[in-house]
Amino acid sequence: MDSDGTQEARGTHANPVPRPAGPPEMPAAPPNGFTVPPRPTRAPGVPPMPDGSSFLTWLRTPRPEAPPGVWRFGHRPRPAEEPEEIPTRQLVSGALIAFLVGWLIWSLLQNGYLGNWWWVPFDLIVPDAWRGADSDIGETGTFVVYQGYELLVALAIMVGVARLGRWSEVWRRFVAPRFRRPESQEAQPADQDDPAQWKELRAAGAVDVAERLAADARAGVMLDVDHARIARAWQGVRSGRHSLAAFSGAVLQDGAAACLHPSGARDLPTRLARHDLLTGQVRLGTSADDPRNPYAYRGTGLALGPELLGTSLLAVGPAGSGKTGTVVRPLAESLCLHALAGRAAVVVVGAAGAGLGPADAYDVVVRIGNQESEYDLDLYGGTGDPDEAAAVLAEALVGDLADPHPGSDSRRSTTVLAQLLGPFRAVHGRFPSVPELRQLLDGAPGPLAALRQGLQDAGQESLLRELDARERQLGQPGDVGGVLADRVALLDRPAFASFFDTSGTTRPFTLKALDHPVRVRIDLPERGHADASRMLARLVLAQFTASVAVREDRSLFACLLLDDATGVVTPEAVRGIQRLRSGNAGVVLTLRTLDDVPRPLRGPLLGATGCRMALSGLTPWDGQDFAEVWGKEWTEARDVTDRQIIAETPAGKAAHMLRRVITGKAPTARAVTVRQVERERWSASELAHGVPAGHAVLSLTDVKGEHAPPLLVDLRG
Repeated sequence: MDSDGTQEARGTHANPVPRPAGPPEMPAAPPNGFTVPPRPTRAPGVPPMPDGSSFLTWLRTPRPEAPPGVWRFGHRPRPAEEPEEIPTRQLVSGALIAFLVGWLIWSLLQNGYLGNWWWVPFDLIVPDAWRGADSDIGETGTFVVYQGYELLVALAIMVGVARLGRWSEVWRRFVAPRFRRPESQEAQPADQDDPAQWKELRAAGAVDVAERLAADARAGVMLDVDHARIARAWQGVRSGRHSLAAFSGAVLQDGAAACLHPSGARDLPTRLARHDLLTGQVRLGTSADDPRNPYAYRGTGLALGPELLGTSLLAVGPAGSGKTGTVVRPLAESLCLHALAGRAAVVVVGAAGAGLGPADAYDVVVRIGNQESEYDLDLYGGTGDPDEAAAVLAEALVGDLADPHPGSDSRRSTTVLAQLLGPFRAVHGRFPSVPELRQLLDGAPGPLAALRQGLQDAGQESLLRELDARERQLGQPGDVGGVLADRVALLDRPAFASFFDTSGTTRPFTLKALDHPVRVRIDLPERGHADASRMLARLVLAQFTASVAVREDRSLFACLLLDDATGVVTPEAVRGIQRLRSGNAGVVLTLRTLDDVPRPLRGPLLGATGCRMALSGLTPWDGQDFAEVWGKEWTEARDVTDRQIIAETPAGKAAHMLRRVITGKAPTARAVTVRQVERERWSASELAHGVPAGHAVLSLTDVKGEHAPPLLVDLRG
């Protein structure tokens, strides 16, 4: 068994399986004797991925249950509520005063200034024969009895003043940390509950398979991706998609390398983020130790996984705020690892050179506008239904136009496209290329006449009526054909001459392949073709939402990462995003500002995405939209009033004067009023001016409905 059955993406590979797409091979030795230094495998400061002897330590590290977004690897839960902490100055001074009071009491007792009443218990519990110089227990015994009683009294005084002076809190806060050893993540004991022993396989009777995997783990030849991939294949056995015999045979033959991804890769060429494939999380940063964060989140790692991305993520921040480097790149890297484990299918869309990962980390790289691109993009989404192709293409062409503009109605545009795509496919057995579609939308007499003749020869009467209707609408007021032709003209450029081919001579990628664990990167031609890039981004989003809705195997998580969604958000796109959660899919959208989204769609977009991120540098207008969607909360407001104390007696006036000389302040009485008030979780002003550089405010919702309030997160850690 060479795979888990979720592979062989249709129309995406040169060979039977997709191979990692990469740049042309470079010469082994450049001229003039210059040699290129080897590329580092990971960024400085990033912990090594679990391999070799560290694999078992990684696997056995505790991962307790935690609130949404908490990095669970080695997590130590904190109380949900912050304990009341006494100020340091008050705590130390109270402990010192209590000690002095205890010392004073003991001194007074020893010197007899408080009488001998404290010897009454001694007289009640100690026999007469044990007292005095001629006691039955001797001089030494008598000394021990008397000194023991005094020690007991001293201990009682010490316990009392220790409780009053909170000595235990002083020890916990200041003394104990100096004697505490550095904390290390203790691995779970290697017993029957050891995850490296694969007890699920043993319980199912596959003891030899479990032994082979445990031996590979001990030998250091198993990686975290291998563990996740084999666990995914075992899920396929339990669900009945694969047979136990095939799974056992593959593992016994190949060990940790069994059930490989179609590309044959067992890891990514580089890792720039911290990943934990056992929980599916990727760490993005650290929750700040800030009073506005819930106590349970302060100082914990902040991580995302498919259970959160399944509700979709919207990140808004100006250029340079870290959207690509600290959000999109780690998420793309994580989802590519999930794809290698057979868990996910990922499509990453961005401008060429945006830094979305090396080409050899992907199975398919579509470089639109680059003549050396190995793959093409299917303009019609791989469908054979003219109506479906027309709907998706209309969304890409005119979905962003405002309502007053002619042709903005996508339903009319869909009808116009369907009137041409259906007849053309019936005659030619394919959809039209970009130049052919432009001519048909322009109403060129030659192509329309040839199409009519072909329909007549084929006896397609119903399609002839469709073509007649299209010809009657040509040139009429309100006809959207001209608008569609102008939009198609953006793709009918020399830079795209070899793309969007429908003759079968190229290798087009279609998003119908998302029912397999494929890794795809699409580079858009931002430079010089901004309008065409936005139109292609809308096309990919429309094809993605249409494709994931009809997948047969929804156990595979599908995600689209769209770096810079300017001009992409349309009413239909928002409706499509709302439907993704039920299909085990999600999207990640980044925007420089919410002004790039039409005003009527900003609220619905923020409502459709379960995870919302506001990065530093946000404008107050954008902050207002986030503040509204995050709502308000009840909080305690304290009003403190200081009232000067007026002394009426000469002694009181003298005491007040002495106090003013010592402290420099007049004696006052403080009154504190506590009220419950409702205030915004994060105001527009705080979001615009109170988020430090390299930070973001992030709210989370998982697919089960659990949510985390807006958290201030340091994305630099």
